[in-house]
Amino acid sequence: MKSQARVVVIGGGVVGVSTLYHLAKKGWSDVVLVERKELTSGSTWHAAGLLPLFNMSYSVGQIHKYSVKLYKTLEEETGQHVGFRQVSNIRLARTKDRWDEFMYYAGIAKTLGITVNVLTPAQVKEIWPLVNTDTLIGAIQHPDDGYIQPADLTQALAKGARSRGAEIYRNTTVTGIEQQKDGTWLVKTDKGDIAAEHVVSASGNFARKTGAMVGVDVPVIPVEHQYIVTEPHPEIVARQKAGLPEMGVLRESDSSWYMREENGGLLLGPYEVGAPACYVDGPSEDSEFELFQEDLERLEPYIETAITRVPAFGEVGIKRVYNGAIAYTPDGSPIIGPAWDVKNFWLNEGHSFGVTAAGGAGWQLAEWIVDGEPTIDMMGVDPRRFGPYATRGYLKTKNEEAYANVFTVHYPDEERAAARPLKRTPCYDRMKDLGAVFGSVYGWERPNWFAPKGLALSAAELDQPDTLLHENHAPVKPGEPVREKYAFRRSNYFEHVGREARHVHEKVGLLDMSAFAKFEVSGPGAEAWLDYLVANRIPKKIGRIALTHMLSKNGGVRSEFTIFRAGPQSFYLVSAGAFERHDFDYLQKNLPTDGSVRLSKVTTQYGVLVLAGPRSRDVLAKVTDADLSSPKFPWLSGQFINVGIASALAIRVNFVGELGWELHHPIEMQNTIFDTVMEAGAEFDIKPFGIRAMDSLRLEKSYRLIPRELSIEYSAIESGLEKFVNLNKADFIGRDALTKWQAEGFKNQFVTMEVHGVTDADARGSEAIYRDGRLVGRATSGGYGWRLGKSLALAMVPPEMAALGTEFEIEILGRRHKTTIIPESPFDPENERLRG
Repeated sequence: MKSQARVVVIGGGVVGVSTLYHLAKKGWSDVVLVERKELTSGSTWHAAGLLPLFNMSYSVGQIHKYSVKLYKTLEEETGQHVGFRQVSNIRLARTKDRWDEFMYYAGIAKTLGITVNVLTPAQVKEIWPLVNTDTLIGAIQHPDDGYIQPADLTQALAKGARSRGAEIYRNTTVTGIEQQKDGTWLVKTDKGDIAAEHVVSASGNFARKTGAMVGVDVPVIPVEHQYIVTEPHPEIVARQKAGLPEMGVLRESDSSWYMREENGGLLLGPYEVGAPACYVDGPSEDSEFELFQEDLERLEPYIETAITRVPAFGEVGIKRVYNGAIAYTPDGSPIIGPAWDVKNFWLNEGHSFGVTAAGGAGWQLAEWIVDGEPTIDMMGVDPRRFGPYATRGYLKTKNEEAYANVFTVHYPDEERAAARPLKRTPCYDRMKDLGAVFGSVYGWERPNWFAPKGLALSAAELDQPDTLLHENHAPVKPGEPVREKYAFRRSNYFEHVGREARHVHEKVGLLDMSAFAKFEVSGPGAEAWLDYLVANRIPKKIGRIALTHMLSKNGGVRSEFTIFRAGPQSFYLVSAGAFERHDFDYLQKNLPTDGSVRLSKVTTQYGVLVLAGPRSRDVLAKVTDADLSSPKFPWLSGQFINVGIASALAIRVNFVGELGWELHHPIEMQNTIFDTVMEAGAEFDIKPFGIRAMDSLRLEKSYRLIPRELSIEYSAIESGLEKFVNLNKADFIGRDALTKWQAEGFKNQFVTMEVHGVTDADARGSEAIYRDGRLVGRATSGGYGWRLGKSLALAMVPPEMAALGTEFEIEILGRRHKTTIIPESPFDPENERLRG
């Protein structure tokens, strides 16, 4: 066994072996994989081998697409049989909401280059003669989809890796992982130690045990998944003898199961409510090819619906029931990328669809390790999207919820209820009393919108379908009213959000943005360090702020910070709350080693209340002795002021495009400030507003978001950040790559569009954009602008098509609408209201 390697991959399932294969394919032949037992002895061996391309996540969609493409060529490359069956995949729809979901997904698929066919019930019957098409609206089909033999696939990847110089050590147990003083790793095993530059954890059910060796609390806990294999059915056997094509993978999403042929019989895999988390403390040391006791009683409702849809399923006996562990994360997507706090330790874990994702996950992780950056936007699967709050109890609850929701309709505004409320700001109860309907970001509760007192949706208004998965609203406690119905179209909260947006525009509103990530940077080297990290210039004057962006080394946008200069050597940084761990990790890993810069995470020390609207100055003037006039308190500046008896850092900036201030305050003073401001604002009719109103308002200002308009896939200039990128600076991360990118020419340009002819469904983001019938771009965000009275979309299109007035078509839920490019920041383009 080698004593030194460039990379050690831990885990010999399909995900780990794919990672090894792709590292070797990138030219790093000095790489090894360590597996405690035999290859595929974890979850890979009992996987059903399905290859679903369907996924609402941009990141995961790209990963799955690559996997399927790779698997088609792997057998020819390696000479190893992989058992790939391109039989297609059909998803059935029984409800209008499900159909909307499929039409929304079909638009995403087109932007990813994934083929989706729309089928009528009669066409479904032609492909699947054994199916009962009663109650169906229609279906979508992935013709490139199918299934594969997981063990064969893993062996093919292993052969491909070995042929390029990689080595695999089976029956070798990792006993410890230590980082040396020079930053390299020592992986200790029962067969000897291996020194390495990088370590990849792809240990599946052992993920938490592996992470614990380096002090990383990996947010993965498996959940039990059962599937049933039947005895052969005469009709299927007859089809095979007649040489008829295999019927393919069938999914009745509204009943939460998949089905396919298996050795002349059928295989049924439900995703049931009540499936328990398992291996909470990790599997036993001798675990290998392990299954749990089946629990068919838990599956009875799903089996009944399967028999109704495919009567043949009930006509044969059960051959075997598999009940094995599948790794899960709180949102159901895997974690692929760098671990936090430790350098060169990588995670490829949490794969609930591991066979489908293995190829793409290994590809992107290899790109990241070898080249320093992935080639696609990986924010949707970045391990740092979860924070320290994702501990064992939280994971158990959320992962069981994620499993039960695999087949639920994934509404754009869906807010899942498990493990909530978790993190609450002091003003939570006050907001709740005012009618707040809360959402959650990074564990924080924050108001999405405010419901009028007494609002309750009736059963008729909810119009819940008669299906096994029929929920179209968030769960409520006994006796509590349902106030929000989920939809892909304009839902019941649409007008209420509009009232909030108009109120901020006409009067004054208060928004809780305490979830913002907040960092303090200080020291003699702080200014020079920050100047190198971001593309814009750092504020020179104390009390001034700047909007800045940390770029990837390739010139894309990694993070966005508002930087406030608090003193000669001290700065206060604010970024998106959802990316606190992500942003802090990049800052921390780029700190100079000479001690000249101090970095602190202070998110929970400070709350943020946003006061915005034309009367905001009047309200604030009643509670502070600070001079709030523009000459004394200009836009893009900040001052420490009193708010009644409390204190706050007031920063004159906001994300809604109105006169206003962000009040950053000691969290323990929040309720005092909240009450003081609300009391002072009563005469000006102050009202709270939520995130959805803020989003509507930010669209009218063409404000960008990560990872929508801002992404590592788009250069900072493609995203329209010319004002915030100073190429005349001596140097900053990504500068040279951005200059080269600019010289070679850009493929995209950020634009703002008006969408015409909209009646009940606005763009949401990810919709396909056409010109003269040809797909040319994609929407990044969308919604209704209440100040303008227009449906809007932010988008990326080719630069040669980006002139004002250029017309396109955008596909929203299967229907195309005319769009027109309009000037950026269509509301108040000169920022007169912000400067007022």
